Amino acid sequence: MADPLFTSKADVAYARIRQQILDGSLEAGSPLAQYELAAELGISITPLREAVRRLSGEGWIRLDTHRNARVAELDLHEARQLLEARRALEPAAVALAAERRTDEDVVRMQAALKRLKPVTRKWGETALAAHRDVHRALYSASHNDVVVRMLDDLWDKSDRYRRVGLQLPPGGEDRTRDFEEHHELVRLVVDGDAAAAAELMAAHIDHSLAAAVLTADADHS
Repeated sequence: MADPLFTSKADVAYARIRQQILDGSLEAGSPLAQYELAAELGISITPLREAVRRLSGEGWIRLDTHRNARVAELDLHEARQLLEARRALEPAAVALAAERRTDEDVVRMQAALKRLKPVTRKWGETALAAHRDVHRALYSASHNDVVVRMLDDLWDKSDRYRRVGLQLPPGGEDRTRDFEEHHELVRLVVDGDAAAAAELMAAHIDHSLAAAVLTADADHS
């Protein structure tokens, strides 16, 4: 049986390193000073390495044969694949949500909307967290655990590209369309309009910050 204390320390290390990658404290391509990180967190190297292996399995960290670790580079090919996967799954998930949402789901969606802010540089991390909460409330209402786990993973891996998108021109705009679409998506799901919810979600993803990263690359290629 696994030591719960060890698991807890590894989980803490995992969450801290992942957040530092997301917020740019650990830059793409930079080496990971594992012993320094372990000392900073007040843990031994063993749970730190467990966290690094987990992050490596999820694509956040690259490991070489000598156990040296480096923050994974941003990869536009990966960004495109993540966007394509979201576009395939999330419209289907909200269509299911429109058919299966419960009263509790509706309460959760409405509560998430109250915290929503436009996803722009002005609101930064607060907006990104609120944005995630609305989407998760929507697709969780599908009551399909496999789809929810897959979308959670896609959202996690797409977060770095959203932050890149915030630094592009769309990240400095008001983005009222994006903000209003969240309210409309919730309305459609609550009303049980599966087809319209799926159609709007597909268009919403096409105009997302992650999509803007790909558009910017195409414009410069």
